[in-house]
Amino acid sequence: MNYQELLKILSAKPEADQCYPFYPDVPVFKIKGKVFAIASLRNGKAQVNLKCSPDQSEVLRMLFDSVVPGYHMNKKHWNTVFIDSEIPASKVPDYEIERMIDHSYGLVVKGLKASQRKSLELGYGHKAIYGDQ
Repeated sequence: MNYQELLKILSAKPEADQCYPFYPDVPVFKIKGKVFAIASLRNGKAQVNLKCSPDQSEVLRMLFDSVVPGYHMNKKHWNTVFIDSEIPASKVPDYEIERMIDHSYGLVVKGLKASQRKSLELGYGHKAIYGDQ
């Protein structure tokens, strides 16, 4: 997965909004005003901050060298994922990055008001909103 593919996947989430509150080259992805991802290129390397349940955060960090505590985020609930690692052993597979994106999005949706969740579920279906959770 490259940076452009990452941005396309994040943008495709139901009702995802993209904004630039920090820097003009750091897109922030929100659902109903709540952040579910922050993408960036640092030193030419793609990375994304994703929300994650604390138990999964620890497991992912143990499994992949390319998953670290969230940069400038709550370390318990956010991971930074380096997308295009040059070291094959530490590269996170694309399908796992997509699962982490779905998980982040689903966690944020679960934290929304019931009326906001209901409108998303009615418009897009449960699986589109919550992924594999």
